[in-house]
Amino acid sequence: MPEKSTDASELIDQLIAGIADWRGKTFAAVRKAILAADKEISEEWKWMGSPVWSRDGIIAVANAHKGKVKLTFDKGAYLADPDKLFNAGLDGNQRRAIDFLEGDKVDAAVLQKLVQAAIAYNQSRKSSKASAVKTSTAKTSASRKKVAKTAASQSRRK
Repeated sequence: MPEKSTDASELIDQLIAGIADWRGKTFAAVRKAILAADKEISEEWKWMGSPVWSRDGIIAVANAHKGKVKLTFDKGAYLADPDKLFNAGLDGNQRRAIDFLEGDKVDAAVLQKLVQAAIAYNQSRKSSKASAVKTSTAKTSASRKKVAKTAASQSRRK
């Protein structure tokens, strides 16, 4: 288990260094591919010891399990996967995962495309939320003006 530290990247370094078998190398290759997909991806340390990569929302979380390295995409169910990377959690309505088993190679270019698709999805949700807030604010403002106009009209009638 990594030592206490406030820097997520350091904790992830320590986690990977502590995995002496093939899973450590696979984990490192997955991490490298994710970070190479976009320079604005941030690393976080959540849920009592899980590396998380984010940009405008969570992209994915990774864990080393007995016999596999699991990379779970938070909104994977909403992503196109033409290269068929997802091989776990296929029945879920939100998440999808990639289980890397011993001997599996990490195809960095294909994984990076999937990470970029996750970022695009996060950004589309972010801009949709911003539009919804703008629309809601505009409707509220228009509603307030209408109420004020009605109140003023009624007070003149009295």
